[in-house]
Amino acid sequence: MITKSFSAMLFKSQKSDVEYTPLIDTISNDYGHERTHREELSEEEKDLVRKLDRRILPIACLLYLFAYLDRSNLGNARLQGLPGDVLGGDKTGELFDWVNSAFFFTYILFQVPATVISKLFPPRLWIASAAIGWGLCSTLMSTGFSFGGLVACRLMLGAFEAAFGPSIPLYFSYYYTKTEMGLRMAYWFGFAAVAGAFGGLIAFGVQHAHTSMQNWRILFIIEGIPPILLGILTFFLLPDRPESTSFFNERERAIAIDRMNRSTSGDTGAMVNKAHIFLALRDWRIYTGGVIYFGLNCALASTSAFLPTIITTFGYSNALAQLLTVPPYAVAAVLLTLLSLISDRLQSRGILMAISSSLGGLGYLLLLTVHANVHVRYFATFCIVSGTYTTIGIIIAWFAHNLGSETKKATGIPMFMAIGQCGSILGSHLFPKTDGPRYIKGFAVCCALEFLAAVCSIILSISYRNANARRDALYGRPKTNAKVDTSKLADEAPEFRYVP
Repeated sequence: MITKSFSAMLFKSQKSDVEYTPLIDTISNDYGHERTHREELSEEEKDLVRKLDRRILPIACLLYLFAYLDRSNLGNARLQGLPGDVLGGDKTGELFDWVNSAFFFTYILFQVPATVISKLFPPRLWIASAAIGWGLCSTLMSTGFSFGGLVACRLMLGAFEAAFGPSIPLYFSYYYTKTEMGLRMAYWFGFAAVAGAFGGLIAFGVQHAHTSMQNWRILFIIEGIPPILLGILTFFLLPDRPESTSFFNERERAIAIDRMNRSTSGDTGAMVNKAHIFLALRDWRIYTGGVIYFGLNCALASTSAFLPTIITTFGYSNALAQLLTVPPYAVAAVLLTLLSLISDRLQSRGILMAISSSLGGLGYLLLLTVHANVHVRYFATFCIVSGTYTTIGIIIAWFAHNLGSETKKATGIPMFMAIGQCGSILGSHLFPKTDGPRYIKGFAVCCALEFLAAVCSIILSISYRNANARRDALYGRPKTNAKVDTSKLADEAPEFRYVP
């Protein structure tokens, strides 16, 4: 009877809708014992989620590890002699700032079109191509002999990473429900923190290499080749969309598609709903998310590029400063995972974002006000890294559900990310050498933006809660995990409910 029930499922590639008989209801009707077979399905679903985790998470997390290493390794290369070798000494630090920020110009410009276009290609092909591309660009950084050469490599690096970063939350939404997304995004984005720690260890080792080649060139080669190899593996190992991948048997495929349509409705196949692109462009919440992300990325970019330099102002040597960047990133990875798990359990993200962003603001406040106590100043770096990384991880999971449809996600996620990456350009110019060792301007700006992000997080959370309450009053409470037709109105559909 189960076989007959599954054969009754209908898939139709028209517009963005998928017609099917709900999996749980079908099994219940066949046997007449709803509770027993809900529990049976739950065990099958857990097995499927574990299968997805084993295949998807290692690939996605390792890709992001190397993506973040390749975009942020300039901070370590700076202490290994890059400015003296290529930038003519760069006494003011301005040339280095422009090399660092060049990445973000193309990263911002290509995020929205790249993510929308990604829906028209198999995910494994799209993501694999992006990884191979940025790996080649990072490796070629080792051949840079001029300011122009380095800038050209960073511009191309940004273009390829723009095709990767925002497409991963969209890809995860094909497979993970809103109660699972926060933790999975924490695992994924947590590898940015792991990259910070891992990058410090690699740089520490390279610092002690004695070869005829400059250490910073060796660093780019070591961190550029792995994503090329991993990109090739991604093409063969990463599952495509649930309805088309060969990774599932038919039973697993039916469960996966049922999951993709809980509290929303997924697309079938490669398609783009043009109307939802304009819905995203008119959504004020996406721009508010962009303000939050702007402040966070200002802190993130300055931290990743200048944290080793900042720690040297505490009186440590260059080599030891690179090693001391490891503990703050390690703590950040733990806190990000913990708070993301809590946000999944509570189905509440805005308040936790406000708390973690305020923690980052507190760290900058300590750096501004405490000048003599090295231990307090080093503790402040833990607050900054942990608060910033945690808030970014949660906001990505927040918008991965709250935009309703796949096309609106494909537009809205890179939209708020692109706005936010403008903060990365600002952050890249906040810590010139001439401002050291106090860096008052840089710390003050980042402090203010972290607290602004906390305020905006609360505003968004209240807005989502009010919208849910209004819809409950007008239309009643929707059935838990029931399919919601978002093909026309996206997240404005009457039965759609936001995660606040």
